Amino acid sequence: MNNSMHIEHPRSVHRRGFRAWSLALAVVIGAGSVAVNAQSTTGHVFGMAPAGQTITAKSTTNGLNRHVKVDDKGRYTLGALPVGVYTVTLEKDGHAVEQRSNVKLVVGRGINIDFTCPQGGCAQSTGNE
Repeated sequence: MNNSMHIEHPRSVHRRGFRAWSLALAVVIGAGSVAVNAQSTTGHVFGMAPAGQTITAKSTTNGLNRHVKVDDKGRYTLGALPVGVYTVTLEKDGHAVEQRSNVKLVVGRGINIDFTCPQGGCAQSTGNE
């Protein structure tokens, strides 16, 4: 009987070690898949617009509303937007100047939307022409 106890003890230690490694591996694999899933559920909008103006993207799917200023070279990017349908608007002094509706963001992709400001509705603030 003593011999059988002696033999079972190392096995139970071995089994606990195996369970610990299995659990650790499952956590690592699970964490990796969470990160991949988080990255794969967004898209982005980018483009050119008059410098200093504001671009707003409003989701018609979930109500999310994000905005960004156009940089001094006339570029903008609204990144990490959840996939869905958006209305993207060029704004000057808080008022809509130009708008694009039904912009569909696809997983992992970007959509280029350039704004030109019709009838000189928003003069560029850089003076470089």
